[in-house]
Amino acid sequence: MSQRPRLLLIEDDTSIAAALKKDMQAEGYEVALASRGDEGCDQALRESWDVVITDLKMPGLSGLEVVGRLHAAKPKLPIIMITAFGTTETAIEATKLGAYDYLLKPFDMAEMVDLVAKAVGTGRLMSEPLEMGEARSAQSAIVGNSRAMQAVYKEIGRVAATPVTVLIRGETGTGKELVARAIYQHSDRAALPFIAVNCAAIPETLLESELFGHEKGSFTGAHARRVGRFEQANRGTIFLDEIGDLSLSTQVKLLRVLQEKYIQRVGGNDKIPVDVRVLAATHRDLETAIRERQFREDLFYRLSGVTITLPPLSERSEDIPNLINYLLHRTALEVGVEDPSIRPEAVAFLQSQAWPGNVRELENVVRQGLLLARGYPINADYAQQAYARARRSAATSDQTLAGYFAELLTRAQRGELTDARARMMEEMERELFCRAIQMAQGNQAKAARWLGVTRTTMREKLIHFGSHTVAEKPIEGHPEL
Repeated sequence: MSQRPRLLLIEDDTSIAAALKKDMQAEGYEVALASRGDEGCDQALRESWDVVITDLKMPGLSGLEVVGRLHAAKPKLPIIMITAFGTTETAIEATKLGAYDYLLKPFDMAEMVDLVAKAVGTGRLMSEPLEMGEARSAQSAIVGNSRAMQAVYKEIGRVAATPVTVLIRGETGTGKELVARAIYQHSDRAALPFIAVNCAAIPETLLESELFGHEKGSFTGAHARRVGRFEQANRGTIFLDEIGDLSLSTQVKLLRVLQEKYIQRVGGNDKIPVDVRVLAATHRDLETAIRERQFREDLFYRLSGVTITLPPLSERSEDIPNLINYLLHRTALEVGVEDPSIRPEAVAFLQSQAWPGNVRELENVVRQGLLLARGYPINADYAQQAYARARRSAATSDQTLAGYFAELLTRAQRGELTDARARMMEEMERELFCRAIQMAQGNQAKAARWLGVTRTTMREKLIHFGSHTVAEKPIEGHPEL
């Protein structure tokens, strides 16, 4: 992140407040405390915050009153409620009033950290302006003025103000979530919630609960009633990414929501009406999945009221120079480079590549190029090194572990290499650390906690792999490029 996210904690229990403040500051948040509901509400209204955490029972105003007033004034501000056991009905009421989510006391601190990170991400998806065409800042943007992208912009303009369901199709890394955000921001629901769910990133056993919620005792670990993402998105928009990865049983339940406009929590019988606009995305060939009975045809037609297809980067290579310039300045904020630049020959090299990973792969290469150059202009040599690293990592990811083992051992058998074990360990560690930091959205403390290593180790590994946002000073005596 380019700046520390700001968190306001409204809690009258000094021990809980101190513990939360300490842990959230360790995660990189700027934290302010308020011990009364009325004071906290006034502070939240006066200043800009990325997330608010509020207790339920406090002097001045109750947590429910805080949620109601804040959501009415700042509907895109994520608010998390913390409350004691036995008050789950009140927590449900808080969600109806506009709370992003809630946790029951005593809560697990790691769960709180993850929930706050999700809330901040959701808030920024709703609030950060999204530019299209030419990026005038380092904020989120869909970059490209090619004929193919102009057609995409026209489609966004045609469907944004309508209530129709939209299916966004395209290869991995083409920017499908950005298109969903653009539709949301130009819709008549832009002031209401926008909830994004990556269906492929949630285990199948938990996805139904994530989408529709669950009742207490409905399955092992369901210690309390939980509100699902559809309820959270009520009157707003929900974006279902990687919709092609849904199981058939979940597809049936989603179809019912689209047809009948209500949800049922897992383990519950109540029909809960929801008014949600659905945007969906997939990189899969759904027509083939239908023929292979892996995707329901009736759900496909429900989802594809309008279809927007994003072109792969290989079909709009004329956009690559502008994309590089945008990604260079956006990534420089993370890496800590003040005046990033790239040589024309490096741009020409990158423009000539195939980019099977599309814009996401290009962004990774630009980031690695900045790390390699360490504050100096990225020349063709650095661009080639960064591209080679990305391709090696992609090749390893695309292979099965067993297949990669077999390839290394075969090469060793032919005498082409003598360090098969070291190479395997290096690539496995590279993949593990890089995936962890991507899932943690750049939060090194969180990624380190997941991997069971120190933050120092995490930082050292990322510098070694040249894979992430580690600010480095130029090496003394570095030759001019």
